[in-house]
Amino acid sequence: MMIIRHAVHQDIDDIYILAEKSGVGLTSLPNNKDIVAARIARTCDTLNGQLSKAEQGYLFVLEDTDTGRVIGLSGLEVAVGLHEPFYSFHVGKQVHASKALQVYKTLDTLFLSNDYTGSSELCTLFLDERYRKNYNGNFLSKARFMFLAAFPHLFQPKIIAEMRGHCDENGRSAFWEALGHHFFNMDFITADYLSGIGQKVFIAELMPRYPIYIDLLPPDAQQVIAKVHQLTMPAYHVLQQEGFQYQNHVDIFDGGPTIESEISTLRAMKQSRLLQVNCTAHIQHDEVAYLLGNDHYQQFRVIQVKQKIDLQQQQIDINAQQAAALQVQHGDWIRVFALHALETH
Repeated sequence: MMIIRHAVHQDIDDIYILAEKSGVGLTSLPNNKDIVAARIARTCDTLNGQLSKAEQGYLFVLEDTDTGRVIGLSGLEVAVGLHEPFYSFHVGKQVHASKALQVYKTLDTLFLSNDYTGSSELCTLFLDERYRKNYNGNFLSKARFMFLAAFPHLFQPKIIAEMRGHCDENGRSAFWEALGHHFFNMDFITADYLSGIGQKVFIAELMPRYPIYIDLLPPDAQQVIAKVHQLTMPAYHVLQQEGFQYQNHVDIFDGGPTIESEISTLRAMKQSRLLQVNCTAHIQHDEVAYLLGNDHYQQFRVIQVKQKIDLQQQQIDINAQQAAALQVQHGDWIRVFALHALETH
């Protein structure tokens, strides 16, 4: 069985292995064991109420209970940009016009901004390649929405997600080479790593503060602005289905799109239901996949099931194994959410 739960210190070796496998682009969890340990500690301190809103964050793990190994990660930041500035490029327009010369020209620009200050953020999504099947990627991503639906008061009204931008098989980013590289004598992989260990603000503050005309960038750099990395496309489509949209902001390093949503409009907020547990050995299996979550803040658990569930009823049948995985008993209430949007008639 697969279970999603909060990361704990005993997971550090497995998480570090995943960080090594993730390669270039997962800036929120670089290949650095001290950073991994600090990220786990921050989750524990957040759960124990020891951090201010500016410092709070959650790291979830996907555990294969058959092996006891952590094989996936996903994260939530409570409020970005309150402790140190959060930068992105706003993709906008400037008009150059002269009535006397009968000239009217609209030019696309990049402008360094802090527009997402105070927003919550989805981050750190990675699944071991061997487990990219049976909807595990969707499960890992959407379990966070179960947590948001259970505890919306802990987060900000708006939530964002930075999508990994395009780079080639050698880790070269055309966007970085055309822009950031001119201000720093380092390659993209180095800049990406420094970003992940907390140097992103330092780098951003040395970027140009004036509008950058996109037409002045090389064609290969122009083409990757707001383009999602091939390996990140499935995650991008998942978030689109849950209510996220691109609103003309891109990452300052690789040009990947930042997408956003109001938490109140997420599908999980509208369609998840609280149902009362009926423990039974008789489960009706089905092809429709659901997420079941226990809504316990400190011992949060989510599992994925394929069984017949009527969301219009007040009760849900689960077996002893599912109840143990969720740490619930007969009569408790659990949150139920269809993994994919259900057709309505």
